[in-house]
Amino acid sequence: MIKAIVERVRQGRRTVAYPGQAPELPERFRGVPQLALPRCPERCEEAVRACPTGALAVRPVGGEGPREGARVQIDLGLCVFCGACERACGHGAIQFTRDYRLAARTRRALCVTGGTLPRVEPLIGSVRRVLGRALTLRHVSAGGCNACEADTNVLTTIVFDLSRFGIHIAASPRHADGMIVSGPVTRNMEAALRATYDAIPAPKIVIAVGACAISGGIYRGHREACDGVDGIVPVDLYVPGCPPHPLTILDGVLRLIGRRVPE
Repeated sequence: MIKAIVERVRQGRRTVAYPGQAPELPERFRGVPQLALPRCPERCEEAVRACPTGALAVRPVGGEGPREGARVQIDLGLCVFCGACERACGHGAIQFTRDYRLAARTRRALCVTGGTLPRVEPLIGSVRRVLGRALTLRHVSAGGCNACEADTNVLTTIVFDLSRFGIHIAASPRHADGMIVSGPVTRNMEAALRATYDAIPAPKIVIAVGACAISGGIYRGHREACDGVDGIVPVDLYVPGCPPHPLTILDGVLRLIGRRVPE
């Protein structure tokens, strides 16, 4: 016991300073993409072909017109942040930044053509009064590969310490205020997901974590996948990534319940 205490003192504080200050993420981290008007349409087409999920598209401004007026659009709900498009584009039209603030309230908001993503608007009214101060979530792995599950579970460790915000993970949906869903929702998990949602007392929220939960990800269109959560239960927060960084998940949840976070 003495050795454990001494070692704990030696290690010092291990919890991240966020949200007291903005985090510093490594250079290899891929966050919000910056998109510029393509200078070379042929290379942009190469970037489109390089995307494994069809998240990237080159669209004419206004829906029609000359090819030179096209712009790049990326669907972050489909994107797996592999960087293939960035490597295929040789003119800097696609660049991933280290901005971890990727979460959005609507599916449409994840389709971006450049600039910053709109910040998550907090819950309003009675839902915020009930869920804003203390939040308990049930995590449902609906056929995931365990990457999103791991980056969600790590939020309960000493490094991120989810409980300091009054947020906890529950073992039973009947003890929860909402649920986090990861995975593309396989056909075998569809009924279980509906049953879990129905078991959570109202008011309740649903958070879709990862490309698979948002759109089906790399499994999109497979006959045994439901292509995400929002075709089965309503979604209140979308957190893109493959998997999303724990801070991306945490930032989205805190914004959703109206907590102060770095802008």
